[in-house]
Amino acid sequence: MSAEDQALFDKGLPIRRAVLGADYVDSSLAKADEFMMAFQRATTAWAWGWAWGDPTLDRKTRSMLNLAMLTALGKTPEIKLHVKGALNNGLTVDQIKAVLLHATAYCGIPAGLDAFKAAHEVLVAEGALPGKK
Repeated sequence: MSAEDQALFDKGLPIRRAVLGADYVDSSLAKADEFMMAFQRATTAWAWGWAWGDPTLDRKTRSMLNLAMLTALGKTPEIKLHVKGALNNGLTVDQIKAVLLHATAYCGIPAGLDAFKAAHEVLVAEGALPGKK
């Protein structure tokens, strides 16, 4: 890893831990073999050090963008991860819902439905929504 990539990794790691949760991030790093560690280094440096580390946008805005983009891409596991991150970044349930409705209008009902189901599962698990009685 170059010195520049190492600096971005070092910058990104605390941001990644704050948004996604230290337990999740540390577990991902600990489980990574040499092959998967290349991805862990890249995502931490590029996504978290370079992109999330840019002070131009706040973390709430970045969470909203991520939820919309992940809805468009149909990346349900990542939507779940980033709904938890959105809560960590201070988004309300209503803000998450509004982002997903906006994404649904542009991405289509099937993508929106998948995103809503994924978000609902996380919001219930995190205690942000009551579970079904």
